[in-house]
Amino acid sequence: MQKKYIEFISMMSLQGPNIWAYRPIIEALVDIGELEDYPSNTIPGFYERLSAWLPSLIEHRCSVGERGGFLQRLKQGTWPAHILEHVTLELQSLAGMPGGLGRARETSTRGVYKVIVRAWHESVTTAALYAARDLVMAAIEDREFDVQAAVDQLRELAEALRLGPSTACIVDAADDRDIPTIRLSEANLVQLGYGAFQRRIWTAETDRTSAIAESISRDKDLTKSLLGACGVPVPEGRLVDTLDEAWDAAESIGLPVVVKPCDGNHGRGVFTNLMTRAEIETAYAIAVNEGSGVVVERFIQGDEHRLLVVGDRMVAAARGDAAIVVGDGIHTVRTLMESQLNSDPRRGRSEDQPLNFIRLDSAAMLELGRQGLVPDSIPGDGVRVLIQRNGNVAIDVTDTVHPSVAATVILAARVIGLDIAGVDLVARDISQPLEAQGGAIVEVNAGPGLLMHLKPAAGEPRPVGRAIIDHLFPDGDTGHIPIVGIAGSRGKTTVARLVAHLLQLNGQYTGLACSDGLFFARRHVQKTDGANWAAGRRVLMNRAVQAAVIENGYRSILSEGLAYDRCQVGVVTNLDPDETYPEFYVPDAEYLAKVLRTQVDVVLPGGVAVLNADDPPVADMASLCDGEVIFYGMDAVSPIMLEHLQQSRRAVFIRSSQIVLADGGNELLLTDTASVPLTQHDSRDCEVSGLLAGIAAAWALGIGTDLIRAGIEAFGLEASELVWERTTMTSAESA
Repeated sequence: MQKKYIEFISMMSLQGPNIWAYRPIIEALVDIGELEDYPSNTIPGFYERLSAWLPSLIEHRCSVGERGGFLQRLKQGTWPAHILEHVTLELQSLAGMPGGLGRARETSTRGVYKVIVRAWHESVTTAALYAARDLVMAAIEDREFDVQAAVDQLRELAEALRLGPSTACIVDAADDRDIPTIRLSEANLVQLGYGAFQRRIWTAETDRTSAIAESISRDKDLTKSLLGACGVPVPEGRLVDTLDEAWDAAESIGLPVVVKPCDGNHGRGVFTNLMTRAEIETAYAIAVNEGSGVVVERFIQGDEHRLLVVGDRMVAAARGDAAIVVGDGIHTVRTLMESQLNSDPRRGRSEDQPLNFIRLDSAAMLELGRQGLVPDSIPGDGVRVLIQRNGNVAIDVTDTVHPSVAATVILAARVIGLDIAGVDLVARDISQPLEAQGGAIVEVNAGPGLLMHLKPAAGEPRPVGRAIIDHLFPDGDTGHIPIVGIAGSRGKTTVARLVAHLLQLNGQYTGLACSDGLFFARRHVQKTDGANWAAGRRVLMNRAVQAAVIENGYRSILSEGLAYDRCQVGVVTNLDPDETYPEFYVPDAEYLAKVLRTQVDVVLPGGVAVLNADDPPVADMASLCDGEVIFYGMDAVSPIMLEHLQQSRRAVFIRSSQIVLADGGNELLLTDTASVPLTQHDSRDCEVSGLLAGIAAAWALGIGTDLIRAGIEAFGLEASELVWERTTMTSAESA
C-alpha cells in the first residue's frame, strides 16, 4: 500500500432541506487516496478490529436492509468513505444522538467521495467525523484507539450544546406536529413557527407568560393573599421581619409551623413541622438569608405534590416522598445515605435524572437533631431515620387526582395569571378534595421544570411537551406563514419581486429575500445578495412578516440548504443544461435537476408547485410534488400543457397575446400582454415566462384575479425603474 490516508478536503453544513435530506446534515468531501485500491476485505484484521471496537455496528442495516447488513458489507469488501459514514453515525449515537441519515457517494475524481451524515449539532458532527477518521485509520493500520475516550469527548460536547429536557420535550412535540423550530440562542430560547405565526418558549415559559404573573409567583406572601381572596385553600400565615415576630406568628397560628423565604425557590431555606422556639430561631436565621423576607405559616399534614397546569388543563401530577434510611447497627447516617439513597441511579446532577442527591443541608440537620442524631451517629439495626420530610417530587399520580383538586389548581394558575404553572400543594390523599383533609396550595411557580413528569421515579411518563404545543398551536395550527420558494437557472429574481409585490398589494406584510437584497414590505434593508440561507432565515424570524418570498440559487441549495422546512408554493423557473458547478461536483443537467427538485420536495401537501411546462426536465418534477401542480408556459398547445388541462388541472399561458388562467376546460382572460409594462420593457421569453410564473404563484396563493391584473400592470412600471436604477449604478461604477 503506497499511501494510506483519509483526508478531509472540505465540509459544508447544510442547515435546511437539501438534495440529501429534509434535516440538517454535513457534507464532507473526502479523499481516501490509495485506499481506493484497498477495500475492507483486503486489509488483514480490519473487520475484527472495527467490529470489536464498535460492536453496536451490528444494528446498522445499510443497503442490505437487515440487522447486521453493514457488517456483511464490511466482510464482502467496502471502501473507507462508506465505513467513515457508518462509524461517524455510530459515534454520534453512542454520544447520545441516535439515528440519522448517512450516505457515501463517489465523485468524478478517483478516490474522492462525498460523505453525508445527519448533523444534530454542527460542531459535534464535525468532531465525530474527525474521530471516525482517526478510528478507521487506526483499524486499518492496526494501532490502538481509545473508543470510550472519543465517545466521552463527543458526549461532553453534545451535553454542552443540547437543549435542556424541558425545552427539548416541547421542541420534540413541535416536530411531531410538523411545526418548524429555530433555536434563537445558545440557551433554551426557541422560536416555534415562522414570522407572524411564530411563538417563543424558554424552557417551560412562553411568550404568553406574563412578566407580572411571574413576579407575583415569586412573592409567596402576595401569591397566598391573591389565592385566598379567590377562595383557593392556602395555609394561614404572615410575613415577619424579626425573630420575635416569627415566634409571635407561630404562637398565633398554632404550632407546628413552616418557616421559609418569601421569594425563595428550589426549596432552599424551607423548614417544616417546627415545634419549638429554638427550631424557629434556627430556621429563621437561615431563611432570612435566602430571600428578601421570611414567611411563617401553618404546617399542613401530608405529602408535597406538584401539579402542572397548561392553559385551562391540569396535565400532570407528581408526589414527593420522605427520604429515609434504615440503620444496621454498623454504619453511620452519612454512610447509609450514600448506600441507600444516593446510590440510586435515578439520582444525580444531570438534567436527565429525576431525583437529586440527598444532602445534609440545614433542614436535614434539623430533622436529625429532632431524632437525637448527627451525621456520624450509628442507628441501631432496623431503626428508621428521617433525613428529609419531603424528598424529590417525582412519583407520578396524575391518574389519581380528584377532579375538584384539578379544578382548584387550574383556578390558582388563572388567579396568578400564568399560562403554564407548577402548583405545589400538600395533601394526605390527592384523590380526595382538599377541604375535607385540610390540604392547601403552598406555592404557584412560573417556568416549572418538566423532568419529573417526563421521567418520573415511579409511574407513567406524561406527554407534557405535547400539551404545551397543543396549548400554543390549537386546532392543528402548524405555525407556517405562506412561504413562496423560487428556484431555477434564470428569471428567479423577477418572479420573486413580482410575487412579493402582489402579496403586499393583498394586504400581507411581506418579507422578500432575493438576489436584489432583503426587503421587509417596501423597505430595502439589505442591498447585497439575499438569495441565501441567512437572508431567508431573517425573513422567517421577523415577527411582523405575514408572508415570505425566498429565492434559492443552486449554490445556496448545494452549500446551505433551504431556509425553511416546507413551503406553500414552490416555483421552478427553468433548467439551463449548460450550467455546471464543478466545485460541488455537479457535472450535468441530470444532477442539476436533483438540486432543483429540492424546491418541489418541500411543497406542503396542501400547497402548490408552479412549474415551467416549456422546460421538460422541470415539467417532469410534477410527479414529485405532494400537493397540486400549476403549469405555466408560452406554448399553450404543448402536449404537456394539453394533458395537464385534460386532467382538470390549472395552468397559466399566453394565447394570441392574452394571458390566460385555465382550470381544466374553464378559462379566464386575465389581460392583454400589451397592458403589462414589463413585457413592453423586455419581451424576451425568459422575462415573459417569469411573469407567467409570478401570476401562477399568486393564483396558487389565493390572490384575487382582479388584484393580480392590477398588480402586474403596476409592477411593470416598477420593474422598468429598477432596471434603470441598475443601469445607472453600473454606469457610475464603470466611470
